[in-house]
This record gives sequence, C-alpha cells and structure tokens, in this order.
Amino acid sequence: MDALDRAIIDELEREGRLTNVDLAARVGLTPGPCLRRVQRLEASGVIRGYRAVVDPAATGRGFEVILHVDLATQEASVVENFEREVAAPDEVVEFKRLFGTPDYFLRVAAADLAAYEEFLTQRVMSVRGVGKVSSHFAMKNLKG
Repeated sequence: MDALDRAIIDELEREGRLTNVDLAARVGLTPGPCLRRVQRLEASGVIRGYRAVVDPAATGRGFEVILHVDLATQEASVVENFEREVAAPDEVVEFKRLFGTPDYFLRVAAADLAAYEEFLTQRVMSVRGVGKVSSHFAMKNLKG
C-alpha cells in the first residue's frame, strides 16, 4: 500500500459515495488507474464495504448505552454461548471482547430507557455465566 492508496482510502472514508471521476481528481490520478486501485483495495479486503450513516433517532434507536460485562467464569462453553447470544440482537451495534476488565464492551442502541431495560434483563443478564454488568449513558456526544 502506497501513499496513493492511503489517499484513496482517506477520501472514501470521508465520502463513500464519491464517483470514480471525483475520487481520481481528489487524489491526483486519471479515472482508469484510480478505478483499478479501488478494485484492488476491495478485492484484497482493505476496503470491506460501503455503508450509510443513519440517524439512530429516526429509526427508533436514539437511546445509546455503553455496557460493560464481566463473566463469572471463563469456561469455553460459557464464553462461546455468551458471545453467540449477545451478538444476535439488533440492539447490539458494537461488541468487543477485551483483555483485562471488563471482559466485554457493548454499544447498545434502543428506543428508550424502558426498551434498554428490557433488552438488558431479557437478552444479557439472562445469559448463563454473566457475572457483572455496568451501564454507562453518554452525557454528550463529542465525536462520532
């Protein structure tokens, strides 16, 4: 990957719907070589896809919570079951297993506090092996 590839990636991260002609102009290439570079970046998995950024409130998911979860045990079957069960619901926007404490970081989007409480009790706390959960509500969104 060279400086032109990085420039292409930077532009597409800012504006994924750029036409190839506009992208080429921004990075200083002609359209043909620019398109081949984009196709190579896609084929190699560097560019994994394109997406729309949607207003969560408009889709009934405007209440966002950061959830930390610790398991009571690290038995393989408990870990695998927890990850499978908790990754499935649509409310889970981001889900990471961490080194150290807590064991898991989740970003959850729900309609409101009542919907979040139902999700938490029915879809997280009911999973075998959950030890401790801690919910964090953002005061203000500063970036992202």
